[in-house]
Amino acid sequence: MIALRLSTHSNLDPSDSIKTVVITGGIHSREWISVSTSCYILYSLLKDYDNGSPLVREYLNNLDFLFLPLMNPDGYAFTWKSERLWRKNKQQTYNPRCRGIDIDHSFDFHFTSDLESPCSDDYSGNAPFEALESLNWDRYLNETKHSHPIYAYIDLHSYAQEVLYPYAYSCDILPRDEENLLELAYGLSQAIRLKSGKYYNVLKACQDKGADFLPNMGAGSALDYMYHNKAYWAFILKLRDSGTHGFLLPPKYIVPTGEEIYSSIKYFASFLLKDDGN
Repeated sequence: MIALRLSTHSNLDPSDSIKTVVITGGIHSREWISVSTSCYILYSLLKDYDNGSPLVREYLNNLDFLFLPLMNPDGYAFTWKSERLWRKNKQQTYNPRCRGIDIDHSFDFHFTSDLESPCSDDYSGNAPFEALESLNWDRYLNETKHSHPIYAYIDLHSYAQEVLYPYAYSCDILPRDEENLLELAYGLSQAIRLKSGKYYNVLKACQDKGADFLPNMGAGSALDYMYHNKAYWAFILKLRDSGTHGFLLPPKYIVPTGEEIYSSIKYFASFLLKDDGN
């Protein structure tokens, strides 16, 4: 698992506190567009900074970006070699014939031990952080704490063209500052629409009835865990398309998807620089 921190703060005073934006992709191995989009955002920030963009230079002078473009490397490799629509990781379970844990049900926030067979696509394991990738990620974030606190989290998924905000595990529990979360979510959606004309619907994560985040299956999600424990702002962006191609999105859509999501990330960064927050 490879993480990359993008920062221009080489000579910070230890007392300085720089907000960190965390962007992850590929938690579900079949969602290839989330991996390429994470890399495209990183590439675009570097390119625009190098080209002297005043806006991007302001972002990187005042924010850190932490990327984990591929949270599920062995599952992702398996989709390239064997089974294109594989969702989970490839971890051994108690059933030797059925490998894999759904990493996005493995986090330690309202985790639900799965009574389903490990053969299920949504198998969450028997204990929180049983999926090695979720455990590695949490340990990494805890061990690399410094003066750059995590402030915002974007988890890239596909498909459905949606902006989802907490909580995923329940619609009965209201997130803190729900009104502000909703306003920011609509801002992200508008930034996408202004860039490409594509509409991304705004929903609570618990209400999503898309192709890869089943209703009432939000327990133990990365979104809820990061929002509750580490990040003040947290969203899922479910990328193209709305169902025509689904997970089998043709390569010609990689750059357009990257461009529209990069626009939403720039909107998000501008918001964070204006936000006095907590």
